[in-house]
Amino acid sequence: MDIRKLNIGENPPISLLLLADPSPTIVEEYIKRGECFVAESEKQIVGVYVLLPTRPNTVELVNVAVAEELHGRGIGKQLVMDAIQTAKTKGFKTIEIGTGNAGIGQLALYQKCGFRIIGVDLDFFIRHYPEEIFENGIQCRDMIRLSQEL
Repeated sequence: MDIRKLNIGENPPISLLLLADPSPTIVEEYIKRGECFVAESEKQIVGVYVLLPTRPNTVELVNVAVAEELHGRGIGKQLVMDAIQTAKTKGFKTIEIGTGNAGIGQLALYQKCGFRIIGVDLDFFIRHYPEEIFENGIQCRDMIRLSQEL
C-alpha cells in the first residue's frame, strides 16, 4: 500500500470521506482549505486523510477513513502515522484530532498512535449536524479533542 498526496485536479474520494464525516458540506469546506492524502492498494484508493492547518505551528487531522470492507487490517493506523510524519516534515509542532464520543474504536486508535485527550467540545455534533449521528448504539453528541506534540 502506498500513501500519497492527492494530485492537482484529481477528485477527492468523497464516498470514503463521508464514512468519517456525514456532512458533504463540511467535507467540501475543509477539502478546499486542507491537503488530502490517499492510500492506494492495487491502483484502488482504500483510505484517505486530510490535514488542515488551524493555528500557527498547529495542524488538525480532520478526516481519516478506510474502505469499510478493509477495516481491521491496520490501514487506519498507517494513515494516522503517515499524517503525523507528514505534519512533522512540514514543520508543525502540534497535531490535533477530534472524534465523536461514540467513536470507541477511533479513540483507541488515536491514543495508540500517541494522541492524548485534551478536552471535550460539548454538543458539537448537535450544533453542527442537522441529523442525529449514532455509532456503536450511542448518540454522537460531543467532540473529544486529542493532541500530540511533534
